[in-house]
Amino acid sequence: MLKYDYRYIRKFPGYPSKNEDALDFGTYIHRIFELGHTENHISELEKIAENIKKDYKVPLIYKDRITQCLRHFLRFNGGLGETMAVEHEFSVDLAEGIKYNGFIDRIVKGQQGGILIIDYKTSKKEKTRIDLSRDKQLMGYAFAVSQEFKVPLSEIWCAHYYPLTDNLVSVKFPQSSINMWREREISKVWKIRKKKKDEFPAMQNQFCEWCEYKPMCPAFNDNCTVQAKLEEQAKLKAQKEAEDLPKING
Repeated sequence: MLKYDYRYIRKFPGYPSKNEDALDFGTYIHRIFELGHTENHISELEKIAENIKKDYKVPLIYKDRITQCLRHFLRFNGGLGETMAVEHEFSVDLAEGIKYNGFIDRIVKGQQGGILIIDYKTSKKEKTRIDLSRDKQLMGYAFAVSQEFKVPLSEIWCAHYYPLTDNLVSVKFPQSSINMWREREISKVWKIRKKKKDEFPAMQNQFCEWCEYKPMCPAFNDNCTVQAKLEEQAKLKAQKEAEDLPKING
């Protein structure tokens, strides 16, 4: 909840995560897959990887992982059907006045009909099919694709693809699960809209280690540190806003 306040209400820029190397590695691999989804030879994927390398801070220790990901992706990619979209941006109605927005790594038309939604995961730790059956993000993807492409949920599969292990974990959501997910999301939005600025408490979970606001979170820092960071973020925000203003000539 506090992260929502910092990011969307106060619009603070945040701090680099201590897991920045892993984040850059993941973003780098995603970009290669986006640009190289039509390629059918490893040399072409390696060329793409080399051309965009300058845009990412990926340490040399990731070199073997990158090669492994590219080789596995090439094999995996060869067995897929027609790609309908990559890095697909969507915006669909959850309810009147409430939009659900996001990006999907890849949408593929199945060789035997239906649609496969693919979310690339560069982590070594994989989720099970049971985990995915409770995955709110994938439920949102299934809902969005069903709405946008006018496809029934019974024809939509959602999957995590792990290029490090070359493993695909997939799941199909029943209408009842999507209905419950949608009701929870709508309820969450209304709860947020009703809150006051001082009603966004810090809530610890498994994503805290990746959060760009952890250095200013009261769950991990004393009051003096939090206050100092808040002031620093306010200055950074003002600086960024000033830099983004159109320059007036003359």
